[in-house]
This record gives sequence, C-alpha cells and structure tokens, in this order.
Amino acid sequence: MSNPVVLITGGLTGIGRAAAVAFAKKGARVVVAGRRDEAGKALVKELRSLGSEAEFINADVRKEDDVRAMVDKTVARFGRLDVAVNNAATEGAVGPITDQTAETFNQTFETNVLGVVLSMKHEVRAMQAQGSGSIINISSTYGHRGAAYASIYVGAKHAVEGITKSVALEIAKSGIRVNAVAPGPTDTGMLTRFTGTSANKAGLVRQVPLDRLGLAEEIADGIVFIASDGAKWITGEVLNVDGGMTAN
Repeated sequence: MSNPVVLITGGLTGIGRAAAVAFAKKGARVVVAGRRDEAGKALVKELRSLGSEAEFINADVRKEDDVRAMVDKTVARFGRLDVAVNNAATEGAVGPITDQTAETFNQTFETNVLGVVLSMKHEVRAMQAQGSGSIINISSTYGHRGAAYASIYVGAKHAVEGITKSVALEIAKSGIRVNAVAPGPTDTGMLTRFTGTSANKAGLVRQVPLDRLGLAEEIADGIVFIASDGAKWITGEVLNVDGGMTAN
C-alpha cells in the first residue's frame, strides 16, 4: 500500500517522534498518540508540512477506554489501520532491587506492558476486520539481556518480547504480522534519565561495537523496514538495532 495508515503511541518524543517523521516522509498517513496536546498539535503541523495527512489523539495507553477510542478514531478518520507502532514507555525507577516497591513495579509495567497489551488488543480487532496489518512493539536490547539497577524495566521489556512472539503465533493466519524492534543505547531523553550521569552514558557507549550511541532516526529506519512489504514474511521476530551490542 502506497499510503498506509500508521498509528504510533508515545509518538511525541524520541523514537516515536522519529518514526512519525520517517513514515510521513514515505507518504504514510500518520496518527500520533500521547498525553500532551500542545506537543501533539506542533508535531502534526510538522508532519503535514512534509505532505502527510496527520492527526493527534490524546490517549493514555494505561486506560483501555482511551486505547479503544484511539484505535476507533484512527479508523473513523482514515478508514483503516495498516501499521501500529507501540512505543509508549517509561524507564521507571532505576535503582537497586532493595529500593523497588509495588508502586514502582506497577508504574513501569502499567505503561510498558499493560499499555502494549491493550494497544494490541484493539489494533488486532481493527486489523482483523480488514484482514491485514503490521504491529511493531518497541522493546530494547534489555528485553533479552540483564542490566544491574534496572530490574523492573528489564523485566517489562522481557515481557514485551514474549507477548510479541505469542500474539504473532496466535494471529499468524489472519494476515497480521507482529514483530518487535529492540534498540540499543539510543541518544534520547529517556536514555539521559536512565543513565543519570555522563559517566554512566559513556559506559554504555563502550559496550557498543560501533562505538557510539544510536540515533532515534536510525531506530525509526528499522521500524519502517519491519512494517514494510520488504519484511512481509517476517513475524514473531525481534529486530535488534543496536550497533552490534548483542553480537558480543
């Protein structure tokens, strides 16, 4: 399809924003979802300047009514949903396991895991009605590794990858593909908050064979590829976009 309809959660900053711009440049019709109206309106203006039909929907992926409305509004506006990028996430409370609480666990898992589950539930509903679609969940290289002082975030991303593979198998015969993209250390605001100090950030760079942080635009390139017809026989997979980090 030359002008697919693309829905991106957590689409206002970082990787989500870069993906919205990348899809817009490819001629997609783009819906960005987030919780900040002014930022959403500004991004839509930018996407339209690139020639894209674009809309913003205020939605909190932790709330099923918001997610249902987000998908239904997308279909009502454009008539279908071809690609969904489930990017909304939080780094949560970084620190030792002895500092974690039920509250820090719930805050991280509600956005990073429940948000993906609810989004897929309603995206699949819309895509089944048309018999096609591609869903991309944003994981992390930590979705298949460990990391000290990030146990809750790491656990959430492991969950995202397991859920991705399971749903891919569940709906494989429906014409809907489900994959994940796992970024390595990427130069975003989330990474800055996650690392806390420039020394910690530099320590991550030393783990990357290409010897630098990734750019949000480079992760977006991977997302656009896995959503495309060039990847139409790929489902249930996790695409690492990590500068060789997981090759170690």
